[in-house]
Amino acid sequence: MEIRTTRYDAPDAVKLNDLVQQEYVRRYGDGDVTPMDAAQFEPPRGLYLLVYDPAGTAVASGGWRAWDSSPEGFADGDAEIKRMFVVPEARGLGLARALLAELETTAAAAGRTRMVLETGLRQPEAIALYTSCGYLSVPKFGFYRHDELSVCMGKELTAGLRA
Repeated sequence: MEIRTTRYDAPDAVKLNDLVQQEYVRRYGDGDVTPMDAAQFEPPRGLYLLVYDPAGTAVASGGWRAWDSSPEGFADGDAEIKRMFVVPEARGLGLARALLAELETTAAAAGRTRMVLETGLRQPEAIALYTSCGYLSVPKFGFYRHDELSVCMGKELTAGLRA
């Protein structure tokens, strides 16, 4: 498996984004309508990654975008995880954990001090992953901060993560 930096609007990223949106529709009845722009994932204020299998197929995605204090509940130094996804046939291989570690490392290297994410109660696998990686519940933020199914989590990015 190989982790590669890409643009959020690159063809393989769009393909995986379409698949994750289908997953959201299956679990919640609708896709994620959080406003997002490819420019938000451009270094140094963001990053988007894809994981490729040995055959060259994109099988996982995830990115982070920088935030500072805002009325939506973000704090100075936040990096928000977006579009973490692993295709069903590649689940259970540790790809999400490896991708998450790379997102944390790159966000810390870019000067971000806290990684935050929003997931949902109908994604228990995601909640279990993040909890096992040291994420804790934080006050709700972002587009879905008033949704009863929304779960917001965060993790301080320590100096040890900064390369």
